[in-house]
Formats: sequence, C-alpha cells, structure tokens
Amino acid sequence: MIYTDYHVHSTLSHDGISTMNEHIEKAISQGLKELCFTEHYDIYDGVKSNLKTIDVENYNNEFLKLKEVYKDKINLKFGIEIGLQPDIEEIIKGMVKKYDFDFVIGSSHITCKKDISKDISFFEGISRHQAYMKYFNEVLKNITIYDEFDVYGHIDYIVRYGGYEDKTLEYDEFSDILDEILKLIIKKDKGIEVNTSGIRYGLNTPHPNVDIIKRYKELGGSIITIGSDAHRCEDLCSNFEDVKDMLKDLGFTYYTIFDKRKPIFIDL
Repeated sequence: MIYTDYHVHSTLSHDGISTMNEHIEKAISQGLKELCFTEHYDIYDGVKSNLKTIDVENYNNEFLKLKEVYKDKINLKFGIEIGLQPDIEEIIKGMVKKYDFDFVIGSSHITCKKDISKDISFFEGISRHQAYMKYFNEVLKNITIYDEFDVYGHIDYIVRYGGYEDKTLEYDEFSDILDEILKLIIKKDKGIEVNTSGIRYGLNTPHPNVDIIKRYKELGGSIITIGSDAHRCEDLCSNFEDVKDMLKDLGFTYYTIFDKRKPIFIDL
C-alpha cells in the first residue's frame, strides 16, 4: 500500500469540496501515515477570471493548527501547487521564500494568459497539435525560468480540455518537446508526479500518461511522487494500487516524499 498522498486540495482552494479536517479524518481512517496538502496558488492578473489567489498566510495558520491537533495520528505536510506563468517570477519567488513549505508542485493551469480549463478561446483558430505545442512550449519556458518547484504536476493536463473527441496523447507526436521538458526537469534535479485524477476523469491513464512516465525513467528520472489530486476526501489515494503496479512494471523501485523541500525515497 502507498501510505502517502502528495496532491490534495481542501476548501481553501477555489475548487475544493472537502475541508482540511475531512481530508485528514478520511486519511486516518484509510491508514495513511502522511498527507500533503497542496492548495492552489494561481495569479489571475491579466486573466479573464473571477477567481482570487489563495490567502497563503491564512492557509499556513490553519495548517499549523491542524498539524498540532493531529500530531499523534498522522504526519501532515505543508505543500502548495503553484500555477507557474513566465511573467510572475518575482511574485512566486517571494511567496515561496516567505513560507516553510515541505513540498511544491509547479503546474501549468493558466497558459498564454488563458485558464485553459475554462477559456476555450485558447484553442480557437488553431489545430489540436498547435494548441498542445503552445501549451508544452510554455511548460518548457516555466521549467527554464523557475527553481521554485520540486515536481512538475500533470504535465499532460491539456488533454482534458479543448473539446477534442480524442483525449489520448501519443508520445511520438510530441517527442521532441517532451524530451526537452523531461531532460530539463532531470538536469535541474526536479521530478514529476503521477497524478491519478486522469483515471477518475475518464482518460484511462494517470497524468502524465504511461508513455511519458516511461520516457522519464529512460532518460534517468528518479524523483516521482504519487498524488490523487483529490478535491473531495472520497478521492484520496484513488487508484494508487494500480499506479504502484504500473511504476514497478516500468522499473521504478521507489517513490518520493518530501520534507522541507528535500526528497526522501520510499520503497514501492
């Protein structure tokens, strides 16, 4: 069994459904030893959206209270999922420096100043291939700019959106840009996550898909976390046993957890 979940959102995130307490109680009932909250931190300046950036100070205070309350029952980790954008570098650096995070996910939600989960104009007037390339090029740019993350989240996030009937992503179609992304992640001593939400969303694969994870291993990648991306407590650790078997089949012998931004390797 995987005893940790490293991608969890509570009602402190704009799309969370379960409270932090509800997630913690559910994790304890499932026998988890460690739970890492990774609330959303996205900057909406210049973006068509009515969402607001999370109050990290409030999040930090709430987390510390609960960590003390549950200290004898489960190890809680203070994480965050940052929506990286090329033009907000100083804001991100300042925020990450201010707080004592255990773990930071870097993700691409807002791309080219459009929230691709909600703003279909990102996809208009271009082909599916062009849209995916536009997304992947900004992912690469973010990785080049930032050191303020430990793993990159759901690298193929874009496959959920755009209204395309085909929700698959063939590695060969994007091998050049994906290889650049994975090689740079490895060069910077960062990692990727296996995010099981893709299975829940009907994609029949985690994020990223198996071919991307396989290629990451072939290129020498070793830092890999496992997270459910749960927004409601019922989804904690969803499909973790399937992912464990998949990682073993790909040749991984351990997965990764973090403490104060330092990786710790756990046998599968």
